[in-house]
Amino acid sequence: MPPTDGSSSALPEISLSKISNPLALKTDILSGITVALALVPEAIAFALIAHVSPLTGLYAAFFICLITALFGGRPGMISGATGALAVVMVSLVVQHGVEYLFASVVLMGLFQLLFGAFKLGKFIRMVPFPVMLGFVNGLAIVIFLAQFGHFKTGGAWMSVDQWLVMGGLIALTVAIIYLLPKLTTAVPSALVAILAVAGIVAATGIDTKTVGDMGSIAGGLPAFHVPQVPFTLETFYIIAPYSLILAAIGLIESLLTLNLVDEITGTRGQPNKESLAQGAANVVAGMFATMGGCAMIGQSMINIGNGARHRLSGVVAAVFLLGFILFLSRWIEMIPLAALIGLMFVVAAKTFEWSSLQALRRIPRQDAIIVVGVTVITVLTDLAVAVLSGVVFAALVFAWQHARQITVRTRIDDAGWKVYELDGSLFFASAANFADLFTPKDDPQHVVIEFGKARVVDHSAIEAIDALATRYQHAGKVLHLRHLSPDCLELLDNAKAIVEVNAFEDPHYHIADNKLG
Repeated sequence: MPPTDGSSSALPEISLSKISNPLALKTDILSGITVALALVPEAIAFALIAHVSPLTGLYAAFFICLITALFGGRPGMISGATGALAVVMVSLVVQHGVEYLFASVVLMGLFQLLFGAFKLGKFIRMVPFPVMLGFVNGLAIVIFLAQFGHFKTGGAWMSVDQWLVMGGLIALTVAIIYLLPKLTTAVPSALVAILAVAGIVAATGIDTKTVGDMGSIAGGLPAFHVPQVPFTLETFYIIAPYSLILAAIGLIESLLTLNLVDEITGTRGQPNKESLAQGAANVVAGMFATMGGCAMIGQSMINIGNGARHRLSGVVAAVFLLGFILFLSRWIEMIPLAALIGLMFVVAAKTFEWSSLQALRRIPRQDAIIVVGVTVITVLTDLAVAVLSGVVFAALVFAWQHARQITVRTRIDDAGWKVYELDGSLFFASAANFADLFTPKDDPQHVVIEFGKARVVDHSAIEAIDALATRYQHAGKVLHLRHLSPDCLELLDNAKAIVEVNAFEDPHYHIADNKLG
């Protein structure tokens, strides 16, 4: 996976003005139109989940998509209103009203701006690859399952006949998307599939659900709107917890999607720049009375799968989405939902890492548990909980494995002193094992601990050494510590009086401890 530390890339960033290849220009424009069509039902659905109007979601998709496309750290990645954020917004809207939602979106953006300003995007590198696999697989399943909500009318499932009609149109859409590239790649197969199915339905008069059944998308230009909430500490206490959660979920989903696009395209994105763009986009979105958003893995996969690699594709998607609202709402509302559902089914299938199923039997058991666990938690709860759980579990596994790797070899030197030669890392998890390696009562008068092949990592290690020195002192023995770095010696307490300092060469590392200046 390419590094994503936020540093400048050796690969040049491609701006709108640098797309000189006519084929790339056409690819980005057509892909942007396809993405715009796919954004419509998603934005409406997520708006309804958050208990706000469809236009609130559509305007959010426009602002987030446009600003991140222009200024983000990952050309080709698509952002908009997302379900992961919508489910968090529900309780805020229900309890306090939609104006508090707009205020929380602004504060969410400010938190994300701070995250990017302090260049914390590099910490996305701490997400292990098994967590990435679980994230991708979990979101693929979420995208797949979310489409079945369109098979309901008024909260009840459709009739069998309606299911069959929808199923047939979905199958036709999927067939066109997969088969057309075998004949030509001149235009995105997804766009052809949507237009073809829409044309067939319009020509034959087939009775099936359309985009218009979800809600009207007709509207005007979004208007600037300062959230109508009291500017008091009480308001801050209400929205701050929601804003923090929204900011965290938005950044996690955006930066992990950035990582995924990096891997697919073999290029390098800029996490810190993306964080700043996401933050700015949400501040603007909140000031125009929308629900905000973050990166969308489904639409990003559509865009990348179509061959779009530049900022232009995202800009086109945003502009066409606004054009749909202003000028083409009547026509867009006539598009069968089956065509867009079929497209999202294809996206889910292509997003899921099918090779990971076979790999589960070959990779270490703890990695397999992480992949499955993150996938299940993503489906059952939310992305932030899933990723954080996976990272914590991976960290605990790492600590446990390294705690068991500290070993010792003993020998008696020419002076009759017993020498313990340590090998491994001494830190909080291995401190107990370290103490069990020594037998002060049975050792001779002089004992040497050789740290040449060991590494003292944290303050728990210092405390373990100090406690061991106390044990030898109580046993009436003299303890000598060799090759222990000067910063470690400065932190030792009871061991200082019995540590031999000047006779041995010190290693060239420093421990991580808060007591150091």
